[in-house]
Amino acid sequence: MRSILVPHHPKPAGVHPALQSFADECGAVAIRLLAYMGVLALVVMAAVTVFDGLEFDFGSEPPAKAGWSKAGWSVASRSHPNFAVSQFDSSGKTSSYEIFRHPEGGRKDVLRWASPGETPVAELELYRPGAEAGRAGPPGADIAGRMDPGGVREVVGEGIIDTKFGPVALMGFADRLKDSKRCLGFMKTLDAANLRISGWSCQGDGLPARRAAIGCTLNRLVLLTAGNEPRLQDAFAQAELKRAGCISGAALSATSADWVTGAQNPLLRGSL
Repeated sequence: MRSILVPHHPKPAGVHPALQSFADECGAVAIRLLAYMGVLALVVMAAVTVFDGLEFDFGSEPPAKAGWSKAGWSVASRSHPNFAVSQFDSSGKTSSYEIFRHPEGGRKDVLRWASPGETPVAELELYRPGAEAGRAGPPGADIAGRMDPGGVREVVGEGIIDTKFGPVALMGFADRLKDSKRCLGFMKTLDAANLRISGWSCQGDGLPARRAAIGCTLNRLVLLTAGNEPRLQDAFAQAELKRAGCISGAALSATSADWVTGAQNPLLRGSL
């Protein structure tokens, strides 16, 4: 009966029992190794799934200097400039052009002018808001922070200038005694074109000359391409019809006779 119920597998003739035991042990070890490797693979897959959901910031700059990236903005190195300032009175200063984009649709074209190795003396920002604009702070505070990155200071109005985009409000710091340069900020919103033009300038000797420098910069601002935004193109086309002349170069002096009677709200005169 035993021989019928349990099949008998005769061992191969000529195989030593020690070798047969060794072969059986190797098979058992191989099965254990496969089991261990399977468990290890499952652990690795679980770890990858967990760490893949985490976000790490490996930026080289500290958080205080992250700038645009900290606020959700990132440099758009492959985007092409949409604006330019023709015949800017650089006085030996070089210009830079940077484009920043926000994941919620905003775009900022930022132009700066500076002497080599020095801080900028003027900045112009063209901001086309996206959905992120609803959470932004007051525009005046933003301009003040760009004028003086070292701290937040109170700003006051410095009058209005007339440009091809219409009246543009100027602003400066309230504690003028602490502002040796007494730079001027400016802002103009074109609602129809979904565009905010802002910036600051320290060009010129005295407020009248700086006011004129800002007016010239805005009058010489041109649109290179509007893309799929016909309202932006229409706004610049209408502005060109209203463009006035401006005084530049050596004529930008606080002692110029053109500014004697209009120091607070001068009109731009002269030829481009």
